[in-house]
Amino acid sequence: MTGPRSAVVVNPVKVTDLDLLRRTIVEGLATAGWPEPMWFETTPEDSGRGQATKAVEEGAELVFVSGGDGTVMAVVTALAGTDVALAVLPAGTGNLLATNLGLTSDAATGVEVALEGGRRRIDVGTVGDQCFAVMAGMGFDAEMLEGTNETAKKHLGWIAYIGGAAKALRRPSMGVVISLDGKPALRRRPRSVIVGNVGRLQGGVRLLSEADPADGKLDVAILSPRSLANWASLGWAVVRRKERVPRMETYTAERVEIRAARPQPRQLDGDLIDPGKSMSIGVRHKALLLCVPQPDSDPDLAYDSSAAEKAAEGVRAAANDAE
Repeated sequence: MTGPRSAVVVNPVKVTDLDLLRRTIVEGLATAGWPEPMWFETTPEDSGRGQATKAVEEGAELVFVSGGDGTVMAVVTALAGTDVALAVLPAGTGNLLATNLGLTSDAATGVEVALEGGRRRIDVGTVGDQCFAVMAGMGFDAEMLEGTNETAKKHLGWIAYIGGAAKALRRPSMGVVISLDGKPALRRRPRSVIVGNVGRLQGGVRLLSEADPADGKLDVAILSPRSLANWASLGWAVVRRKERVPRMETYTAERVEIRAARPQPRQLDGDLIDPGKSMSIGVRHKALLLCVPQPDSDPDLAYDSSAAEKAAEGVRAAANDAE
């Protein structure tokens, strides 16, 4: 049976070996009887939204995206609200959606996930005209990204964020007013407010253990540590998946409004956006059709990604034979 028509949106700057990626996708699809995909490269002016939109206009039923967080977010924005499936091929120094799918830097596993046919409609968060699949944040998390050295990221991957976190620890907490679904406002002085659709941070740490990407709600975490000891106890409780995490409040909402006294660093899906005094965040229920490891019904999108990694041996072999 001939597979669906597909396209690849790739950020060539973020891909270490573009020839290997091309062979992996083309040969992997060919072994399953799928046609060769269309190829679209991002540019400094367009990180993927325009390319993904054009792929849909040209008849793609499945779009592979290979790049970092910014590229993935741009393609998510283009595909939200369509019936075109998204398959993630991790690349770059950070890819939060790939992390939440349990995908490593092995493109063959991402191709195998698409071939296996696991499909799940998930929610997307919205900030203005941009959509995010993982999380938005204001404060410490964005400060950490802002303070992370790009050269270190290229050599160390997500571990480089530790340096950015150390710099961000020196900054003061922020005064904010948080409104959830129009209820009475919460006045807090947190270090960070994170609004998530799924729960994992870089390195696979699951911050929002109850997050369900298809429940029509966003999970809100307000982090208010006051000292290094507070940060240590908070981090230890998160790593140990404790039911109660000190210095962290959690809520769920469909609409989240955050207003700060002064401009703060902000991020969407691990990609910095312009600093601002506010964030208005909404949710589009089941707007994105995503390729996920089987079984495709578990709230944890990475439930059995290891099985896909093992099954991808045929895709790897086909790519190597074509070299």
